[in-house]
Amino acid sequence: MIIKASQRAGGKALAVHLMRDDENDHVHVHEVRGFIGEDVESAFREAYAISKGTRCPQFLFSCSFNPPEGETAAVRDFERAIAATEEKLGLSGQPRVIVFHEKNGRRHAHCVWSRIKANEMRAVNMPHFKMKLRDLTRELFIEHGWKMPRGLVNSEERNPLNFSREEWQQAKRISRDPKTIKAIFQDCWAISDSGKAFVQALEARGYYVARGDRRAFVAVDHLGEVYAIARWADVKTKEVNARIGDPAAFSGVGEVKATLAEKVGAKFRRFAFEAKAEFDEARLGLLEQKRKLVGWQRHERKFQMELLAARQVQEARARYERFSKSLLKSIWDRITGRHAQIRRQNEVEAAARAERDAAERQALIDRHLEERRTLHRQVRAHEQRLDGQLAEFQCTPQRHAQRAQRTDPYEQVSMKQRPRRARHLAP
Repeated sequence: MIIKASQRAGGKALAVHLMRDDENDHVHVHEVRGFIGEDVESAFREAYAISKGTRCPQFLFSCSFNPPEGETAAVRDFERAIAATEEKLGLSGQPRVIVFHEKNGRRHAHCVWSRIKANEMRAVNMPHFKMKLRDLTRELFIEHGWKMPRGLVNSEERNPLNFSREEWQQAKRISRDPKTIKAIFQDCWAISDSGKAFVQALEARGYYVARGDRRAFVAVDHLGEVYAIARWADVKTKEVNARIGDPAAFSGVGEVKATLAEKVGAKFRRFAFEAKAEFDEARLGLLEQKRKLVGWQRHERKFQMELLAARQVQEARARYERFSKSLLKSIWDRITGRHAQIRRQNEVEAAARAERDAAERQALIDRHLEERRTLHRQVRAHEQRLDGQLAEFQCTPQRHAQRAQRTDPYEQVSMKQRPRRARHLAP
């Protein structure tokens, strides 16, 4: 599984993030170890208080453990990965908190350790922890037989479609998948060997190069959204400047926006916004379905927890009843060895029952994950359909003009008259 980690402070903010059930379908505190407090926030406050006796500002070490998409890991798999991380980084025995999150049909774990050794009042030093965790991630992929990302095979081949929070937010504003946008810029950069070819490649996909105010070059789409070329192409600014050339030869952002508004016109803007409206309408049904599904799943989890707790009490009582209640008979059972025999039998049964309960909990989790994956696939299908429509509307103005001049009767039908399949799709 993929392990991401950081040394950090801000225990209160981290506790709030870990316990947010509005951003996750399910949140489960699996373990609070080595702290006096029994909840996440109390544990982190305790770690902070102890850290004040040292000069360590980043007193927490936070790790996330994510199985690859489409794969499911059992609780024991997460526990083994966490134990291996502890051993590799020298965190064995340190106080820790483990929290499970489930969202969109995927389950991952967060483990947060206190770096402070209370008996020595010093922080655990973890040099090169990112490289060590990368090696551990590779070992876990091999152990589970999962398809390994190219970035783990060779660190120089990391996924080029990684995007920052700012890039995600910008893509979200215009309802485009950031991977799609980033792939467009990177493809244009890769296939062009000159500034002119790069500019033409971007224009062929509906992005027009302009002279930016703060950056040398930016790209503008037909909706007026401005993209930093260096960021989205994942190259250095000086490389962009060297390839494209003199910024003075290009129009400013305002001029390009005005030109595009004149070329594209209101027609294609209306097409894009209608596509977004159809997408939003179809998505509402899916979001309502998600809300009901998550609510029912939480009810099932709570019911199972209560059922297992009641059964555990009943079975523990049955094991206790095997021992003699009479003082004399109890002493005799200890002398003859019957008491030890019953105790061993009870221990074996208790371990078997605990394994059975864990299997039942995991079976319910797996079923819930599959239900959320099915629903998430429907959401992604709608998003990809919208991406395809918006990509079509962002083609060059010349191509749109040629299509508008066709005599194909279907092309002459207005958008309001065309069948809106998204409105009739079952969520």
